[in-house]
Amino acid sequence: MRILYNSRNEEYKKPFGCIKSEEKCTLRIDIPSDCKTISVRLCIFDEHGFEMLVPFEKKAEADGYERYETEFLLFREGLYFYYFRVETEESNFSLYRQGNDTNIEDGDLWQLTCYDKNYVCKEEFAGKVMYQIFPDRFASFGTCNLEGKLEPFVMHESKEETPVFLPNENGEILNNDFFGGNLNGIKEKLPYIRSLGVGVIYLNPIFMAYSNHRYDTADYKKIDPMLGTEDDFKSLCDEAHKIGIKIVLDGVFSHTGSNSRYFDKNGVFGGGAVSDENSPYREWYSFDSYPDKYTSWWGIDTLPCVNELCPSYMDYIIKDEDSVVAHWLKMGADGFRLDVVDEIPDEFLLEFKRRIGEIKPDAILIGEVWEDASNKISYGKRRKYLLGDELDSVMNYPFRNAIIGFVLGNVSGEEFAEQIMTIAENYPAPMLNCVMNMLSTHDTARILSLLGDDGTLLTKEEKAKFKLDGERLNRAVGLEKLAAVLQFTLPGMPCIYYGDEIGMEGYEDPLNRGFFDWNKEDNNLKNFYTELARVKNENLPLKKGDIRFICADGNSVAFEREFEGEKITIFINKVADSYSYSEKLFEFDSDYGSVVIIKNLKKIKNIVKNY
Repeated sequence: MRILYNSRNEEYKKPFGCIKSEEKCTLRIDIPSDCKTISVRLCIFDEHGFEMLVPFEKKAEADGYERYETEFLLFREGLYFYYFRVETEESNFSLYRQGNDTNIEDGDLWQLTCYDKNYVCKEEFAGKVMYQIFPDRFASFGTCNLEGKLEPFVMHESKEETPVFLPNENGEILNNDFFGGNLNGIKEKLPYIRSLGVGVIYLNPIFMAYSNHRYDTADYKKIDPMLGTEDDFKSLCDEAHKIGIKIVLDGVFSHTGSNSRYFDKNGVFGGGAVSDENSPYREWYSFDSYPDKYTSWWGIDTLPCVNELCPSYMDYIIKDEDSVVAHWLKMGADGFRLDVVDEIPDEFLLEFKRRIGEIKPDAILIGEVWEDASNKISYGKRRKYLLGDELDSVMNYPFRNAIIGFVLGNVSGEEFAEQIMTIAENYPAPMLNCVMNMLSTHDTARILSLLGDDGTLLTKEEKAKFKLDGERLNRAVGLEKLAAVLQFTLPGMPCIYYGDEIGMEGYEDPLNRGFFDWNKEDNNLKNFYTELARVKNENLPLKKGDIRFICADGNSVAFEREFEGEKITIFINKVADSYSYSEKLFEFDSDYGSVVIIKNLKKIKNIVKNY
């Protein structure tokens, strides 16, 4: 008989998952009676020297087990770990985690996040459908203003052309080819975006920059002239707000462009850290040998790193009355997504979020994190993203990896459930409801291409020309639909990367950044996404509900989302099958799998197939 404890079962740990500071946490553990237990203690500690031993009390004995119970509080936010010490008449031993079971003297520690008791969910974002737009590649309206655009640049003659992906004659990839998408184009397409059920638009960088991706900021307080003006941005925000859509901007604050107002390596602006040795911006950067050798992002000399904690930089970005944060929030933005947040100091994030709260309390702050953000270590330091005072949300790559692995057959249903519940257990509920769940981004291959052919055997030139067809296309579409169902029914904000809803293809950047194909007539996928968004938007359990897996096996998963007594049950079977149910919210059946979503399901045993 095993010692019984499962941190994901409220019979043994309540509340589920993370706890708030000063919130009572109850633990129970069942030990076989023949162990002749004398005492049980909880050993909980953090990485800063805190340790606490909490005794258990024997509460009951039945069916060959003795139940022990304890309660405790944590007063300081942070990441904690715990295990158990058991003393019996014959021995003493430590009890560790092994999967969802326990193991004596060997295994893992349990993790427990304690977050600020005042940390609340950004209710206006919880469970909303997002739409990510790469501004140069979505839509254009009116004339494209090239006056003031940093040079050199190349304009594509046709929106159907492939983005430039090969190095030039000097072996450089300049990312200076443009298609002419602009803010007014996005505004003109707001009815289309809203028709998809979208409530949040996330824009890749729009500030003045040299490159088409604009992660090399040239001026934080100026719209890139090719995209439009401040008035255009304000008009976009105003029109979006009228139809219930929020606008989130991409903030790049770990580095600037070398060709920028602040660094000015090319001498375009005057007064920059390189063009003027007395520049007020010089202290923002670290020079090994002025002006030629300096710290840059991943060694890319066009992206000089900034000293984020430099007081004048903090003032300019955050604290000044017309700081970058204040400027764009007052202009209409509803939050920021922070690029490479792992490289931004905690102190900067604290001030950034505090300033947002002063100006627009309902605005959101999302961080780019590729791993489990609850226990992330970057540059040798444990990060504090989830404790309530740094971020409201993160990009949820762990969910993406689990979804893609499951639909491709690389991850079993059991493994999928484990990966999902690990994040659900490790993330505070206020954040879990707002995590950004994506299948594609500007940094990854498009989901249809990835599911159709991962491209590992193709050269870059072959990838640029490759298009799915026939059975491979049908399979990829079927698998994308399965993936989208999971994306929209798991906790968080499902984010559609522009064009995924119409089946756009493309491998790694810049091939995944083609111009939106407004002539594509196949609405099959688009209607599928629209219906999923409707189901998500109309059912609170899918927006804010707890998650519990009913069962999972190699090819199938079934889970519940529950909010205030109302349940939604989701069944996904990768083996083609058919179902017959009443009161269905959503149903999908293909050669590549089947899905059914049911509201307030009362009985399971006589309904579920293959579980």
